[in-house]
Amino acid sequence: MMNLPHLTFLRSFEASARHSSFTSAAEELNCTQSAVSNHVRSLEEFIGRPLFVRHPRSLSLTDVGEAYVPSVRHALQEIDVATQSLVLQKHKREVVVSCPFSLAENWLPKVVQSFRRKYPEIDLTIHGTIWTDVEENVSDISISTSHLEDVTPNMLQLWEEKLTIVCSPNYLVDGRPFDSEGQLCRADLIHILGRPVYWELVAKHIDAQEVNLKSGFSTNASNIALELAAQGLGCIALPRSLVMPYIQRGLLFEPFELDVVCPWTYFVKVVDKMPTPSVKLFHSWLMLAAGTVEG
Repeated sequence: MMNLPHLTFLRSFEASARHSSFTSAAEELNCTQSAVSNHVRSLEEFIGRPLFVRHPRSLSLTDVGEAYVPSVRHALQEIDVATQSLVLQKHKREVVVSCPFSLAENWLPKVVQSFRRKYPEIDLTIHGTIWTDVEENVSDISISTSHLEDVTPNMLQLWEEKLTIVCSPNYLVDGRPFDSEGQLCRADLIHILGRPVYWELVAKHIDAQEVNLKSGFSTNASNIALELAAQGLGCIALPRSLVMPYIQRGLLFEPFELDVVCPWTYFVKVVDKMPTPSVKLFHSWLMLAAGTVEG
């Protein structure tokens, strides 16, 4: 069997890549900064190529590091899942998850279904939330929608989110199928209250100065907006992960491609500092499932 790098080296590398810092990685792994630095250097010597560019107060991945970290992260998550599943028998088999309704109705059910099939002995409770209306300490695992600038070290991003525009396949603009950016200024827009930045970013990206960002339908819920669009009442700008189930069912389609990074995306955190094996297992399962999502 081929010699492999020590698991500790890989964990130090993954944590350092996620935090862009040896110091923050050391705090997470409960060891010293010098230990993490030495682990990473040992891994680089094992591979024979540098994984990080060392800056005075931060780190950035090299091209080799960028290519390597997704596989390492996925492998570590699988190890965590396998390990936690072996120790479940001695601990409480219950997990409470809080999750925005938009994600809980569109993405989370398939994750729960696959987890339940593998671990039927673990009870799951899902609390749907709108914005941030969940009470503190209600859940073991909290999934939230957060701005990229408001992220704390204990929050893990589920995936990189991109914005897209969708409408019903039968939606028309001036009697013609909606299929080009130029038609947006004459289309009916559907707005999410509290997220005007979605349409603002789209209009800026396609340089559509004539788009009326204040007219059209408004709602405080993404799923209501999706249903309005599915009924042919207009088009909506939303994170792509939310609209994919509707696209896959043929209820909505993307009239043209966009490449706009969404500043709001989904993050997950484990609430308790000493979670049960069941909580750790479902958390790892979530992160594995999130790795298959295309933003």
